[in-house]
Amino acid sequence: MLGGLDAEQREVASTLQGPMCVLAGAGTGKTRAITHRIAYGVHSGVYSPQRLLAVTFTARAAAEMRSRLRDLGVGNVQARTFHAAALRQLQFFWPQAVGGVLPNLLDHKAQMIAEAARRLRLSTDRASIRDLASEIEWAKVSMLTPANYLEKAQGRGTPGGFDLTAVARVFQSYEDVKTDRNVIDFEDVLLITVGILQEDPKVAATVREQYRHFVVDEYQDVSPLQQRLLELWLGGRDELCVVGDASQTIYSFTGASPKHLLGFKAQYPEATVVKLIRDYR
Repeated sequence: MLGGLDAEQREVASTLQGPMCVLAGAGTGKTRAITHRIAYGVHSGVYSPQRLLAVTFTARAAAEMRSRLRDLGVGNVQARTFHAAALRQLQFFWPQAVGGVLPNLLDHKAQMIAEAARRLRLSTDRASIRDLASEIEWAKVSMLTPANYLEKAQGRGTPGGFDLTAVARVFQSYEDVKTDRNVIDFEDVLLITVGILQEDPKVAATVREQYRHFVVDEYQDVSPLQQRLLELWLGGRDELCVVGDASQTIYSFTGASPKHLLGFKAQYPEATVVKLIRDYR
């Protein structure tokens, strides 16, 4: 299991307990290192495959990780995006935590935002709707509400050509439209899951019993909302391995920040930090 790894990759794969931060750029074999870490942990009996959750940011990356884990004989380990993992939990816990049927999931915001703007008698076009959608997404992953958006968004210019007061009104109108249509968007999936975990100790305890170890790839792209969800999953524990490269943050426009990666050692002073610097061939 460890024979084909270089020294740094082997350190990642063989250090199975406690917090770990892997600093790795493209071409350094980071996916190889963390999938071997998971597989080595399962095969050595340190990890239960059903109690480990590997999280990344795109469905494609999650599919690749699942494929690699299958090849390593641990295909029953879950590898999902943040949204997919949260949605699975929300679908399971909604009946007991909220009651009734989970609202439908909105695939695209454009139509709802256009209706929200029409309710306010604001003139929009395709470009302004796109910009408003991006701004509302940023606000929600930054855990802002229509009530505090204006205060917190100072300096963000004029999204969609509107001043921030107008954007706050569209934001509230958009939330009203969703309520009227009984739908939730992708950010709501995370927000509602966070809310349930914060407010329902039984649900939180069940999730933390289910998942004992976490691996997060591309950690430099975590948003404040995703970070909060991860903290609630952990519940104060430190069985967490994160992988990332601060210079490769690509979702900053949606609220992602490398600050959690850069501050990992400060948050977990006992963390093992490994730099993967060799090209993997």
